Amino acid sequence: GGFSIPQVRLTDRGLEHDRRWMLVDPQGRFLSQREYTAMACLHCAPHGDGFQVTDTRNGNTVGVPWSLVDGERINAKVWDDEVELILGNASMHRWFSEALQRPVRLAYMPDSTVRPADSRYADVRVALNDGFPCLIISQASLDELNMRLDMPVPMERFRPNLVITGVRPFQEDDWKGGTIGTERFAIVKPCARCVIVNTDQRNGARGLEPLRTLATYRSVGNKVCFGMNATFAGHGTLHVGDLLHVSA
Repeated sequence: GGFSIPQVRLTDRGLEHDRRWMLVDPQGRFLSQREYTAMACLHCAPHGDGFQVTDTRNGNTVGVPWSLVDGERINAKVWDDEVELILGNASMHRWFSEALQRPVRLAYMPDSTVRPADSRYADVRVALNDGFPCLIISQASLDELNMRLDMPVPMERFRPNLVITGVRPFQEDDWKGGTIGTERFAIVKPCARCVIVNTDQRNGARGLEPLRTLATYRSVGNKVCFGMNATFAGHGTLHVGDLLHVSA
């Protein structure tokens, strides 16, 4: 589970601290909520010199530092990409294995590991995200979706990095890029959605919505799109309330 912050620094591969840690199975393959809905119950929040993960089902917690410099290195897989990661300690592995009822290990992506984004869309680095450094969604797009649903869903279902207000529903579809504060960004492609959006980020329950409704009006070919993948050029800081200037 993600968390909201009032400001964030940009790095060479996305938002600072975003998706730098990953759970892997014994074969080194990444785990996600697609297959393991209980991961939605593991909520993160800044704590001390790192962050704390809380299992919402029982209140159990574990502390994780923001980064690692030393430790055992492994080769892991994110989709088709092989990345070198640094393993966390044994107590972290035990905590997450117990929480998910399967053997897993927690691993960190150091700065020395360079993973390029899909070169068909952008010449940038990316952390352990699905594919791109940033996901942008407008509040108006979610509001328009919720008007079609019997039970509205919160923005956390879609796990965006940036939420934009003051625009029309799905206006972000037509943007080419622009600036937020002083930081230039580029819109590179729509975000195709999977069953994670049907997963309640509080208890891990999975239903049919909102993907079923989105498919009735947001399908492009065999994909259902909601939100836009983006990249950033700078290494500055974004703040809640920064003005957005777009290019179409």
